[in-house]
Amino acid sequence: VQLVESGGALVQPGGSLRLSCAASGFTFSVYGMSWHRQAPGNTRELVATISNLGGRTNYADSVKGRFTISRDNAKNTVYLQMNSLKPEDTAVYYCYTNLGHSAFWGQGTQVTVSA
Repeated sequence: VQLVESGGALVQPGGSLRLSCAASGFTFSVYGMSWHRQAPGNTRELVATISNLGGRTNYADSVKGRFTISRDNAKNTVYLQMNSLKPEDTAVYYCYTNLGHSAFWGQGTQVTVSA
């Protein structure tokens, strides 16, 4: 199983980014996926989740209305569209899946929101 995030960057407040997580090594369309983030000195926190077919999503209160999680099962990829970014969104963003017997994290991608 491999999860590879990409798309992190330095962006100004109010800007947008789209993160991608390419998955391999398991039947992607069977499992829910989620994005998490960890800022320096903080614990890792859940940002958004999406069900296996994309019909159900959930968001942390801090990102509701600004972030959108989606997935393309044909491409084995989950996305996180981030709009109206704030300095407090600065963190390493990770994608995650739990296959029941094991759980997997990607290596993370850095998002920095700063003027």
